[in-house]
Amino acid sequence: MKMSDDKVFGSIGDLKIGKYVIVDDHPCRVVSIDKSKPGKHGAAKVNIVAISLVDSSKHTLMKPSDATVEIPIVSKKRAQIVSVSSSSAQLMDLDSFETFEVEIPEDFKNEVESGKEIEYMEVMGKKILGRVYEE
Repeated sequence: MKMSDDKVFGSIGDLKIGKYVIVDDHPCRVVSIDKSKPGKHGAAKVNIVAISLVDSSKHTLMKPSDATVEIPIVSKKRAQIVSVSSSSAQLMDLDSFETFEVEIPEDFKNEVESGKEIEYMEVMGKKILGRVYEE
């Protein structure tokens, strides 16, 4: 595996469902993998369907089974929700006490409340809401 600032390079054959991959400059989570058999004149192909971590859009990637893919470096951290507006939340990192704003995804709109602890992901310079901890 080769490394860059916020991504590493790995083999497409090593990917599994639930792992992360970069497709069209979007950090994505793999949701399905189809592998075809090698044909008479070519190598086996791998077809990957992935959902973007940033905007939940669907992306597909098809490459030979020995091809290299970009894998984002995802760091998960804990924060506390300081305040909530209609579409964003202000968070305070529980380790560095840094405060910042993140967009609230549609599926989290009902769960996000001031004072709750959440997990967020830092990937490719973006901060993304991960999950809300229940008390």
